[in-house]
Amino acid sequence: MTGSVPAAPQFGESLPIEPSDAVVDFLARRRSASAMTLAAPGPDEAQLAELLRLAARVPDHGKLSPWRFVILRGLAKDAFAARIAALADSQANPAKANAALRKLTRPPVAVAVISRYVPGEIPEWEQRLSAAAVCQQMLLAAAALGWGANWITDWYSYDPRGQAILGLADGEQVAGFVYLGTATEAPQERARPDVAAITSEWAPE
Repeated sequence: MTGSVPAAPQFGESLPIEPSDAVVDFLARRRSASAMTLAAPGPDEAQLAELLRLAARVPDHGKLSPWRFVILRGLAKDAFAARIAALADSQANPAKANAALRKLTRPPVAVAVISRYVPGEIPEWEQRLSAAAVCQQMLLAAAALGWGANWITDWYSYDPRGQAILGLADGEQVAGFVYLGTATEAPQERARPDVAAITSEWAPE
């Protein structure tokens, strides 16, 4: 994987906005890796800590950090997956639910991004969006560091029993499981939206 991540800026440090052709090229070609292609090794302790630090650099109105991380790996991840698997047959489509578990069991590392609402002046919607931004930022950071990554919210993200197994408190939601590992296959480009067709410019009537 790539070298070390730069140290975090000091509070109040000037951070100029500068053009970067390398970043533009990276964004133009960014692609999630299929969870089924993610194999060991995954990020180690230090690499994962750096990845989470980068993921947390997202818009956060009110500086509330309305999200937290739950790391799943090794034997603990196996035990979590086994408890989730016991719920699959009770889903509306058991075959589909069981098949989805392969995306959970195959990648060596998973990070559950947990969205939490902090009561106060900042609207709940903005806080939930900040958690989604964390998931996307983690995808970007992982790819930039050379890891394969996939952001998934499957049935076990919404099943109350699955949420309890994960340790969610009242009012918390799973913004996503970000699966991490070494991509064994290069992802292929997929169909992209016609941006012009979904873009308009407001004008007064």
